[in-house]
Amino acid sequence: MPIKNRFSEMLPEITAIRRDLHENPEILFDTHRTSQVVADQLKAFGVDEITTGIGRTGVVGVIKGKTDTKGKVIGLRADMDALPIHEQTGLEYASKTDGAMHACGHDGHTAMLLGAAKYLSETRNFDGTVVVIFQPAEEGGGGGREMCEDGMMDRWNIQEVYGMHNWPGKPVGTFAIRAGSFFAATDQFDITIEGKGGHAAKPQETVDSTLVAAHCVTALQSIASRNADPVDQIVVSVTSIESSSKAFNVIAQRVEMKGTVRTMSAEMRDLAEKRIKEICDGVCTAFGATADITYHRGYPCMVNHDEHTEYAAEAARAVSGQCEDAPLVMGGEDFAFMLEERPGAYILVGNGDTAAVHHPEYNFNDEAIPAGCSWWAEVVEQRMPAS
Repeated sequence: MPIKNRFSEMLPEITAIRRDLHENPEILFDTHRTSQVVADQLKAFGVDEITTGIGRTGVVGVIKGKTDTKGKVIGLRADMDALPIHEQTGLEYASKTDGAMHACGHDGHTAMLLGAAKYLSETRNFDGTVVVIFQPAEEGGGGGREMCEDGMMDRWNIQEVYGMHNWPGKPVGTFAIRAGSFFAATDQFDITIEGKGGHAAKPQETVDSTLVAAHCVTALQSIASRNADPVDQIVVSVTSIESSSKAFNVIAQRVEMKGTVRTMSAEMRDLAEKRIKEICDGVCTAFGATADITYHRGYPCMVNHDEHTEYAAEAARAVSGQCEDAPLVMGGEDFAFMLEERPGAYILVGNGDTAAVHHPEYNFNDEAIPAGCSWWAEVVEQRMPAS
């Protein structure tokens, strides 16, 4: 595997940074220590410009090439935040914070981009400018959106942007990508069903909100099976049901439900929102109950740009000799906001035979660091060859 030799030499240093981040996880926008570590490392590496506080706690670094004859600027993005999960790996560098862990490998993403930043600052073997982007709050907070809303793309004149995620189950150092829709739009809904509570021995005097909720859950599955085109991807899941009664002999006055919708197109997203409201209103009317429905639009579908997907794949092939076609992923990714602002692409790098992401026994595989760093550097050197 033609990994850049410098990254093999750098592996102990970058691994140490990664494990320090793993030991000190921070959630959503509360990445204050992580952001400081990133800023300090960038300064030590000789990055030309470092700005903190973008998107609340994001960090942006600027690295200038040996030449700049065309004014080209490329952005490279890594996420920094952890998850509210209690770690169960037993590692000597396991999380020291109860209820927080790097269960998705963002510690690895940050470390790999730091490694690439060090190499690019050392060599500067490119014609143009690299902007390294360290983003908070990917796990549900929309940090990518906030960095964009802070004017990041225009402020640094970023013209194209690239992201990466580790992928358990894929051999270490191999890559996969797909053009077009890649990660799903992720929306949430809250439904409150109001009936008429009463004694469980006298159901005729009540409007049983639990029964109504059960019919709603079943009916909502008809969105995917009977409303959506079978070739379109859509998942509607009710994930939480809680009634106002905790007693065995009380019919609840109220039931609250929560759930998620995953779609791969704007049309399916609109359809899901419309049908959830129509179905729940209709079922409740039939039973004499009422429904209060709130639909929250979360991350949009992440769409790789065709031309830039090929650039990313070409860089991957230069590093590992291959780049496979990736499957559609029904999980969400807020790099989608950056790809709505600028053309670019998002790639997967193999994490080996490890626990799945978002699992308490997951751990980023440090053996993937040289490949990930090499890909970042290869994207820059291929897209902005030294003049």
